[in-house]
Amino acid sequence: MTDAFNTAHTPGRLSRRTALAAMTLAGMSAAGLARGQTSSDYPNKPIRVVVTFPPGGSADAVFRLLVPRLTEKLGQPVIVDNRPGAGGNVGMSLVAKAPNDGYTLGLGAAGALSANVSLYDQMPFDAQRDLKPVAMLAGIPFVLVGHPSVEPRTLKTLIERAKSAPDKLSIAHGGNGTAMHLSTALFQQMAGIKLVEVAYRGSGPAALDTLGGQVPLAIVDLPASLQQIQAGKLIAYAVTGTQRLPTLPDVPTMAEAGLAGYDSTGWFGIVAPAGTPDAIVSRLNAEINAGLRDEQTRATMNSMGVAAAPGTPAQFASYIASETTKWATVIRTARIKLD
Repeated sequence: MTDAFNTAHTPGRLSRRTALAAMTLAGMSAAGLARGQTSSDYPNKPIRVVVTFPPGGSADAVFRLLVPRLTEKLGQPVIVDNRPGAGGNVGMSLVAKAPNDGYTLGLGAAGALSANVSLYDQMPFDAQRDLKPVAMLAGIPFVLVGHPSVEPRTLKTLIERAKSAPDKLSIAHGGNGTAMHLSTALFQQMAGIKLVEVAYRGSGPAALDTLGGQVPLAIVDLPASLQQIQAGKLIAYAVTGTQRLPTLPDVPTMAEAGLAGYDSTGWFGIVAPAGTPDAIVSRLNAEINAGLRDEQTRATMNSMGVAAAPGTPAQFASYIASETTKWATVIRTARIKLD
């Protein structure tokens, strides 16, 4: 994926409800501007970024690549504050309740920003009302993989086997409510199959048990599986995005392999409290995008199996809105609920 990520993944026409949600997410902050905050005097103190993942994960690692450059260009320390928990709700609720002065930002993903509203009966914040998109950071492709002992070697034959024996094949994913879980649900819905789901605490453990043969199939992220696929230790049936991956050029997309219209990619980006002035959001967006377009940064991200996705706040808002609508349908159909 390249800079076209947002264009390729944002529908050309949004439903009226989705469009209104996007307008809400990207709307101007008259109250913030009225207080006289502008990009000219921002920032004048350290900026805290609440990362809704533990240290060491892909999202955390990607943002830390940008921290030195952001600190230099903004002239103030950019401090990472890891606050994982509840699918991102713990950290994102802190951001939603923070002052809208640009000094508290959040790094969130598909869960907290789009899917959790359909997964949880009660949410500690409203993503559309309480948060303002700043910049998409990256997309992380998922891959449907299998242990080499699994007889079907193509997606078509795998689906045929699953249809002939419902509830016989197991599939691992990175945890209940995660993007990998939802990708698994979408796969079953579109293929018309029923698999036994095995939830792990993260993509790494799911890939490891598939590698060891404890579970035959898994949908995992690329960083957790790339080396094993390239070494022939895992079968790669298909990638879940809309484009083939440079690191796995021979692996088809789900759509190419027979599931037309299938599209599921992990993503994450930076948001601010609602009411953060547009001038500040624009400044942050410009500096983040410059970092994502840096040749060395992109090369490092590519080596991690992560694709940079720079774009405008409005593009990010539209993408969040479209993802919220898409996953609400998948979650409702699969009857997924989290406590």
